[in-house]
Amino acid sequence: MSTGIGTGAGRRWSALGAEQAGGMTPATTEHWKDEPEEHDYPAAFDYLSLIMTKKEADDVVERLRKAEVVRRKGKDVLRASGLPFLPRDNKHVAADLAKVADGQRLSPVLLVRGRLADRMPLVVADGYHRVCASYWIDEDAEIPCKLA
Repeated sequence: MSTGIGTGAGRRWSALGAEQAGGMTPATTEHWKDEPEEHDYPAAFDYLSLIMTKKEADDVVERLRKAEVVRRKGKDVLRASGLPFLPRDNKHVAADLAKVADGQRLSPVLLVRGRLADRMPLVVADGYHRVCASYWIDEDAEIPCKLA
């Protein structure tokens, strides 16, 4: 079974089987909260402060807090970020899949826009594992995001 982007959702689910996929079906697509959880912002800051100054990270997190929620396809988020698609048995992806199987909704992801001209990819400031979990559920599902 391939776990790369572009693998058909139907093939992925049939290869996993409903029991192995946590009881979910491809129709389990709306599994998102309306707004990020409060603890997502400090998590985004922690990550961003590794790749930019503290002041820059503070500014970006403030812009993320004020940003409107938009929807983007998970496969596009992964492509734009250059991050690899994680397997469903990754500890964090599996935990998010289990949450959705239990009827819980996931927090929207926090993104920092890349710049193609500068060859800077999109940054997933918080929510990488949630993007991968959602992709396992439905690669074409739109994910709520805040984008700064």
